[in-house]
Amino acid sequence: MLSQRLRPFYKSLVLRNLKLNSIDVAALARRIHSSAKKLSDCGLKEQTIQKCETEELPQSMEKHDGGRLHIPVMLEEVVNCLSPQPGQQHFLDMTFGAGGHTTALLEKASNITIYALDRDPTAYNIAQQLSESYPKQIRALLGQFSQSESLLISAGLEPGTLDGVLLDAGCSSMQFDTPERGFSLQKDGPLDMRMDWDRYPDMPTAADVVNALDQQALASILRTYGEERHAKKIASAIVQARSIYPITRTQQLASIVAGAFPASALYARKDLLQRPTHVATKTFQALRIFVNNELHELLIGLKTAEKFLKPGGRLVALSFHSLEDRIIKRFFHGIDMTEKYNLGAKQKIRQALKNCSEEEDTEEITPGKSNSKWIFIQKKVLTPQAKDIQTNPRGRSAKLRAAIKL
Repeated sequence: MLSQRLRPFYKSLVLRNLKLNSIDVAALARRIHSSAKKLSDCGLKEQTIQKCETEELPQSMEKHDGGRLHIPVMLEEVVNCLSPQPGQQHFLDMTFGAGGHTTALLEKASNITIYALDRDPTAYNIAQQLSESYPKQIRALLGQFSQSESLLISAGLEPGTLDGVLLDAGCSSMQFDTPERGFSLQKDGPLDMRMDWDRYPDMPTAADVVNALDQQALASILRTYGEERHAKKIASAIVQARSIYPITRTQQLASIVAGAFPASALYARKDLLQRPTHVATKTFQALRIFVNNELHELLIGLKTAEKFLKPGGRLVALSFHSLEDRIIKRFFHGIDMTEKYNLGAKQKIRQALKNCSEEEDTEEITPGKSNSKWIFIQKKVLTPQAKDIQTNPRGRSAKLRAAIKL
């Protein structure tokens, strides 16, 4: 059952990220509380499911069946952009996952120390195990981007001391491939989606969200975080379905969303590889982003990376959808995040350059420089090569932006 501590969480999250000022926060909290009780009464025990037996995970990134736990995205490009050099010491992997990027960096430069951060307890356990093989090179840290500053300080690092930072904003294959985590609509499991899993029992699950929020709030979540054109239609279907029985399973929700469309539209949408995608894909993305407060965490992570990088340090950021990439792009260009997202990015970049020239009229802006804080390593955003997409189709939408702190 959700406790009283959930109320301020939802209040800040809703008002900050959605700006739904019309929502009655007190009434919203009552609905959440009532929804949690109803779910509990119906026997939803998945919120307290047992953790994966992470202590039995192999020390490598291989599963017992020979498959990969997680294939790191754009591995060669990441290593080349971070480019560890002799004499450099400290790097930060802000989304360790299964350790693919970290391991590749250590193969490139064995004398560096990598602080391996992840909010997922499963990934943290893998980092701890890998640190046994690299006792002096890997320091495992468990926490969110918003907790990274305090974690780094506790680990003995001070601001301005990192040589490189990797921020991979995507989910890991481990999360999608574990039905109990509730991330995938292709595999039935409890509708959870919490990246922290059960570290914070009071943190609402996706089931809490779809069973508690009113139709307007649900539509806003789907529209804002899933860029779903049919948000109202889907939200209406969810509200109607939950009036009959609580929504507690991933494929139950996928079926409800599919039911809002004609059969011919079920797989009418295409991904970047022109493969059919389920009509509920954007709904699942929206709920995951909302539950984990991903966009706000991303911005804090970028700011923390900037704070702890030394001058000349490199920041490599990987995004997997337009919402993430927009934040990363604006951050590097020094564009105010409060600007309306539908305004032209080029216009905002020109304005940022103009402001920079006005403030420093004695200095000339050199090619590649976006503002006084960063210079880009690559002129254009990098995307996966065809061979990488063939090996790892999940990384097809990845975009890599990298810059050097001035």
